[in-house]
Amino acid sequence: MTRSALAVALCCLAPLHASAADIALQCERLFDSRKGQMLGAHTVVVRDGKIAEVRAGRIELADARVIDLAGHTCSPGWTDLHVHLGSQSSPRSYEEGFRLDDTAFALRGVSYSRKTLMAGFTSVRDLGGEVAPHLRDAINQGLIEGPRIWAAGKSIATTGGHADPTNGMNSALAHLVGPPGPTEGVVNSVEDARQAVRQRYKEGSDVIKITATGGVLSYARSGDAPQFTVDEVRSVVDTAKDYGYRVAAHAHGAEGMKRAVLGGVTSIEHGTYMNDDIMALMKQKGTWYVPTIAAGRFVAEKAKIDGYFPDVVRPKAARIGALIQETAGKAYKSGVKIAFGTDMGVGPHGENAREFVYMVEAGIPASYALQSATFYAAEVLGVDDQGVVEAGKRADIVAMPGDPLKDIKVVMNVDFVMKDGVIHKRPGNGK
Repeated sequence: MTRSALAVALCCLAPLHASAADIALQCERLFDSRKGQMLGAHTVVVRDGKIAEVRAGRIELADARVIDLAGHTCSPGWTDLHVHLGSQSSPRSYEEGFRLDDTAFALRGVSYSRKTLMAGFTSVRDLGGEVAPHLRDAINQGLIEGPRIWAAGKSIATTGGHADPTNGMNSALAHLVGPPGPTEGVVNSVEDARQAVRQRYKEGSDVIKITATGGVLSYARSGDAPQFTVDEVRSVVDTAKDYGYRVAAHAHGAEGMKRAVLGGVTSIEHGTYMNDDIMALMKQKGTWYVPTIAAGRFVAEKAKIDGYFPDVVRPKAARIGALIQETAGKAYKSGVKIAFGTDMGVGPHGENAREFVYMVEAGIPASYALQSATFYAAEVLGVDDQGVVEAGKRADIVAMPGDPLKDIKVVMNVDFVMKDGVIHKRPGNGK
């Protein structure tokens, strides 16, 4: 053995030394999100909010704070690409929009943000909620606990579309408010579309969301009719690129999806009536699919309860909600790229991980489901500093007892959460 080889061997056999500020996570198993594989025992060293080193085995470290995660699987922190942190569905949701002001929704959002983080989700895209940019800023300033937020702010719609804020108003109130325009996120032309994106930039958004078709919970008859032209979508996408934004498209109907994909959106959300032609087009264009099975299951169940939804909404919830899980399974088998999203705010915040269970039920392998919320989610966001447990990346790490590749339901039992090197939850005492 040469002297240099001997030095390398001794280095690798020697105990790893760390500063007093280091944290060493001794994991029973480590999910490799890049390859979609479960690895054996590993030690992850965290320093200054970053992953400093990842070593196979349970390594002894001098002077580091050791967190023993025996029996646990460690994973990169999860990302939910579709949430609404300022709200949560209830039979009173529609009237609350008239009674409550933004402060009330923001205070609720503080609680919802913490629940989301404690469930293992260290990052989210908030796709439509005007309090989300403020929650994002408060979290970034360390004022409240919550995930890292990519905030869309106000969704962009067409007149009468899924995100038209005047839907359901009586004529007197609508007259008092006046017809919404691009400033309020309602567009009816290519020029309007450009202005609406620029307004979202002015308001501090991180991502753009359009409602390319009707929706389930909007106060309108159609849940799937197309609501943008291809040129309008393309105008949104091209203007968004000027500001470094990506575009997510809410879409249930096939024609609206087709126009959104042709217009260049990054992701299709929900995708209920996706057919073979749309799947082929999405594969051709490299468009991501975010199914939100949890929301579909939730609204289909609540549609059975008299009075939970308004009469105009109830049949849509019963019909559309029940189909999303089946569509997700077909899309996976077809080879469409799938990333993780729940639409929480429709369902209860903090139960985001239930989407993993539903994905596996739909025929998506557990390893792919976990990748969809880690490595693939980072691709959708356009970032390369998270989604993997590797040296130099953000120290966003979650852990749960058991092996999710053998029993996906263990994802519901996350008891360790680290975000940017800060421990927010740990086994035993929750903090």
